Amino acid sequence: MITVTEKAKEKLVSLMKDESLDDSYFLRVGVKGGGCSGLSYIMDFDDTITEMDEVVDLNTIKIIIDRKSLLYLYGTELQYSDGLNGKGFQWENPNASRTCGCGESFAL
Repeated sequence: MITVTEKAKEKLVSLMKDESLDDSYFLRVGVKGGGCSGLSYIMDFDDTITEMDEVVDLNTIKIIIDRKSLLYLYGTELQYSDGLNGKGFQWENPNASRTCGCGESFAL
């Protein structure tokens, strides 16, 4: 499954509050074709769950992943950094054989 660091969870909860999203919203993550390495990560807040989705309940936030993307994201960790050398969300994907410099796309 996918994991999320505490710092990333805190940032996600903060973003949801900033956007005035209630508990009916969750984080949808997935993979789509594109990017310089072939596959790109996607993430956005959503309030619709389909029967093709897997739900990861992290207590403070729920993450929804469509089953097709889960194959590419299994074992991946979502991290957040607010340091001087880079700020934002980063993916640590053990399945990736190659990643781009910005960390937003990967290949298997």
